[in-house]
Amino acid sequence: MPPTIHDLDPFLARLAAIPSPPDAVNPWSDETPYGAIRRNNLRLFFAQLLERGADTLMLGEAPGYLGCRRSGIGFTSESQLIGGLPALELFGEERGYQLSGEFPTMRKEQSATIVWGELARLDFVPLIWSAYPFHPHKPGLPESNRTPKRAEIDFGRQIFLDLMTAFQIERVFAVGNIAHASLAAAGIDAPKIRHPAQGGKNDFVAGMDWVVGHPDALGRAVPNSDR
Repeated sequence: MPPTIHDLDPFLARLAAIPSPPDAVNPWSDETPYGAIRRNNLRLFFAQLLERGADTLMLGEAPGYLGCRRSGIGFTSESQLIGGLPALELFGEERGYQLSGEFPTMRKEQSATIVWGELARLDFVPLIWSAYPFHPHKPGLPESNRTPKRAEIDFGRQIFLDLMTAFQIERVFAVGNIAHASLAAAGIDAPKIRHPAQGGKNDFVAGMDWVVGHPDALGRAVPNSDR
């Protein structure tokens, strides 16, 4: 049977119970009321994906401080979360999405703008997650990004595998080298496209065109699943 949002609630509860490490932030942690709001945003996103029958995972590296760290949803800024994406009938205050209240002003993220611009153009909405699910930042600088450590990537692997199983994901592709390597370590042979940051927009656009045009070429192995 197709999963329902109630099937994802145990995953969300386990995610909320993981404490934030010293130099990273669990955006959905139950340690603060802000985490509960972001967790509800993520639950709403999951519910919308399930309604659409999403069967593809787009795996990135880690949440950024202007995107998922604030919104609770990968590659998504607060302005997109609240304003919504009419072309995709996704997000928006009218659908229950909320700002966490942790930050005084809304911010935009360039990568989020590029990613959702392309997803809207292609009319394609995958499950979005990260190889390391928490926001890694430089010590003492919470409004910064850093590359996740090997141990963090290893920690995040079982989390995305559990999410793939819960969603009954059939296809997967990586955005960037870290996601690609973590999928390979899990035994999943998935294609890789360029991350849109640091001048990667054109290659990302070309990669997304390829992904949508070649669904049968995407990674298909789903470890730890009894489907």
